[in-house]
Amino acid sequence: MTITPFYKSQDRNFTLLKGDCIELLNSFEFKFDMIFADPPYHLSNDGISVQSGKMVSVNKGDWDKSHGADVDYNFNKEWLSACRNKLKDNGTIWVSGTYHNIFSIARCLTELGFKILNCVTWVKTNPPPNISCRYFTHSAEYILWARKERKIPHYYNYELMKEINGGTQMRDVWNLPAIAKWEKSCGKHPTQKPLCVLSRIIQASTERGAWILDPFTGSSTTGIAANLLGRRFLGIDKDEDFLQISKARKEEIVDSMKQREYIGKLQRQAKLFSDYQQCIVSDDSADYTVELPF
Repeated sequence: MTITPFYKSQDRNFTLLKGDCIELLNSFEFKFDMIFADPPYHLSNDGISVQSGKMVSVNKGDWDKSHGADVDYNFNKEWLSACRNKLKDNGTIWVSGTYHNIFSIARCLTELGFKILNCVTWVKTNPPPNISCRYFTHSAEYILWARKERKIPHYYNYELMKEINGGTQMRDVWNLPAIAKWEKSCGKHPTQKPLCVLSRIIQASTERGAWILDPFTGSSTTGIAANLLGRRFLGIDKDEDFLQISKARKEEIVDSMKQREYIGKLQRQAKLFSDYQQCIVSDDSADYTVELPF
């Protein structure tokens, strides 16, 4: 199978593929240092939520609809298996979700031989209200962090996480805001993750120059955070409209002033980047000779 990228940036640090992630991942040989996946939560059930004070449908698209517990589980196991084959032996994977899908994900990870390291609770500082008033407001998402091999150590930037947490150990409960308006300058994705969450994940589990994969890239928040932090990125998605947003977001941060602006906002928003210059100055110790096979 010949792979032609949907988009590859001039600096070769940001590549997008259009298509089914399982088929594409099984068609080339390359190992990544880290994977972040934001798979379908199966939440599109014709329900209603509130957004900016208005009643809105929770439906995101056909890709987010549940096809039953067994079908959803088999899908999760298939894409996780494809991702596992693309991780380095000391690599780690992060998978986000809610109670709708995260238990299925945890079961699949365990069955496939991953070692689950943490279940991070991302507490949103501005969640939508509960319309029915019959149960607690949904104000958190969960992010599983697992390494590929049970007996091979993974990378964890313990000292940096401790530093940005005020000198104490970083806990597995993160109070971080939902996506800000300035992060939607190139268009809107219905499940876009905030840069502050991905920046923390990437800083915690990779070194500069690392290769990061997102198999459900959407608007590529993972890739933007990766490039702001001196990492390389491959994103995969079926939807061309979302890939166009991803491309526009990457081309937006080619401008060094825009990079500085975004990093400055993240510093103020979530106390990230202990050393601003570390984010924008090249690191001679990073190996930038490793390239994707397409």
